[in-house]
Amino acid sequence: MKAEFLKDKKLVIFDMDGTLIDSLGVWNAVDERVVSIIRNDGLNNKDNMQQLRDEALRVFSTSPNPYIEYCIFLKEKYKSSLTKEEIYDIRYKIANEYLERDIDYKPNAERFIKELKKEGYLLAIASTTQSNNMAIYRFKNENIMSKAKIDDYFDVVFARGDCYEIKPHPEIFLKVLSTLNVKAEDAIVFEDSLVGVEAAKRAGMECCIVYDKYSDHDREKINALADYTINSYDELL
Repeated sequence: MKAEFLKDKKLVIFDMDGTLIDSLGVWNAVDERVVSIIRNDGLNNKDNMQQLRDEALRVFSTSPNPYIEYCIFLKEKYKSSLTKEEIYDIRYKIANEYLERDIDYKPNAERFIKELKKEGYLLAIASTTQSNNMAIYRFKNENIMSKAKIDDYFDVVFARGDCYEIKPHPEIFLKVLSTLNVKAEDAIVFEDSLVGVEAAKRAGMECCIVYDKYSDHDREKINALADYTINSYDELL
């Protein structure tokens, strides 16, 4: 590999959505469909769903279930007569259709994973995606499973259900370090978002940002915090 900054590391931690897999555009499509179903004002949706979701989840990051809070936020914003539970169920029923069929690795991400594993690195996933979504990626998504099965390459996989806090809180990264008995200085995080890089830095680790267009609204802040940036995994192979 060409990545000199990996030379002295033992552990490589990856975020999932937007970092390892191309999924954020799918979540925007999901939320746009949700809004079209739940809103009562008859207007067309012109909101930037990525930015809206990022900002809302940042506010709700300390909630026991930030995604229920997000559905309450959608209910109130779009003046929906549906309950928060109904909106939650609608959202994940729509999402499951996309997650099994449309999600795939980012270009050459699976090659990079295989190269890291071959060279002896410990690998981890630390994602705030819901645990049932992670299960779909691990066991049902044929795009991912045919290229590099997650459980064949990653030593630990942590999702939303494995931690109380969500990013930018560092809990999930600290849990990876503790589980694998690795010091922060011996690990590096690959992330795509502002909350991700903030969490990595709070955990005391270096962070490499993988470019994802859906985080462009935070690009200046992301680049200011990142130790390294890449446009694609091709640069590291």
